[in-house]
Amino acid sequence: MTHLDPPGGHGRPAVPSANAAEALARCVSVEPAKFAAAHWGHTPLLSRAAELPNASGFADLLSPADADELLSRRGLRTPFLRVAKDGQLVPAARWTGGGGAGAEIGDQVLDERVLEQYASGATLVLQGLHRIWPPLVDFTRDLGLALNQPLQINAYLTPAGSQGFATHYDTHDVFVLQVDGRKHWRIHPPVLPDPLEKQPWGGRADEVGATAQGQAALDVVLAPGDALYLPRGWLHSAQAQDASSLHLTVGIRALTRYALVEELLALAAEDQRLRASLPFGTDVADPDAIEPELTETVEALRDWLLRADPGAVAARLRQRAWPAARPAPIRPLAQADAVAALDADSRVTVRPGLRWQLVPHGSDSVALRLFDRTITLPGDCEAAARVLLSGAVTRVGDLPGLPDDADRVTLTRRLLREAVLVPA
Repeated sequence: MTHLDPPGGHGRPAVPSANAAEALARCVSVEPAKFAAAHWGHTPLLSRAAELPNASGFADLLSPADADELLSRRGLRTPFLRVAKDGQLVPAARWTGGGGAGAEIGDQVLDERVLEQYASGATLVLQGLHRIWPPLVDFTRDLGLALNQPLQINAYLTPAGSQGFATHYDTHDVFVLQVDGRKHWRIHPPVLPDPLEKQPWGGRADEVGATAQGQAALDVVLAPGDALYLPRGWLHSAQAQDASSLHLTVGIRALTRYALVEELLALAAEDQRLRASLPFGTDVADPDAIEPELTETVEALRDWLLRADPGAVAARLRQRAWPAARPAPIRPLAQADAVAALDADSRVTVRPGLRWQLVPHGSDSVALRLFDRTITLPGDCEAAARVLLSGAVTRVGDLPGLPDDADRVTLTRRLLREAVLVPA
């Protein structure tokens, strides 16, 4: 029997909902319920800047000057940059090299070579910005909480009149956030609705190319502050207009029903009938020889699926999904100082964006499940741990369920050291 804790206890972090709501409102011009019902996973949504709440657009997340900072002064390495021209990726050797004395690593981005590529019409793709650019680290966390999905963010810098990639589709949903300049987008319906990650567009290049020749479902120029939602599978191409363009692409790495199928099949290895060898001498190339074995296997699989444990499936999905969405960064040096200085008057809170479950473990302990490990705590710490994990700012000396301040400090110090809590 498992007890899960709201808020946060089902793996949804306990954070102020206003942050998540604001992040989503920056991307869609309709109410969340309407977006979920009418657009999510189904149809594109164009949201003009005038329909969105942030009049200043998206330059606060990443401006052209910020992109120049990343390309020139941050020691960026592959794969945090890709370069594309005429629909093809430019080999990294043409724009990377050693960083000079004390930084001889050979795959660092070289600003003068990037300039050469960009000036000749290449598109620069800054990748993984949700891990390296502070405003996008925070925005990704908040938007991910609104969608309850792991996200990634790339930036596309395209010279005037250029197009980085030919018509294609993505295997994940995206928000396109136009930061600077104008870009012409042509959107066509899917040739394969809801493609999986293992079903990229390259395997259907002829269908994609033929469909792209037809009338577009959406033919639009995005201006600064505009946003576009595209479900996975929708074909798209984009070309910068009379000036250079910068847009952000937020990739939504949502789990699918096929993920449930994969985990069910992994768990099906527990069934002896499904582990049985095929009969001796079976010709696996002969459909007639395989047919009775297939019939019996399908029957055994159906019997097993009817007994499948949702808890076991959820545990496997947790191991897959939680590591894909990291909590807020911590400052290791400041955190270590807080651990050393902790006393009953200290105030702490749960690490923003942390996913957790607090569940019974044996007869006298509880297990705190995190995205990368499980921490076992004495059972008498449960009430105090729930308060610490609630998302509220808590004074250590006010924690319930423990006999004295020494025990309260001991529990809090451990959770600080484990990066579960942060100083308030």
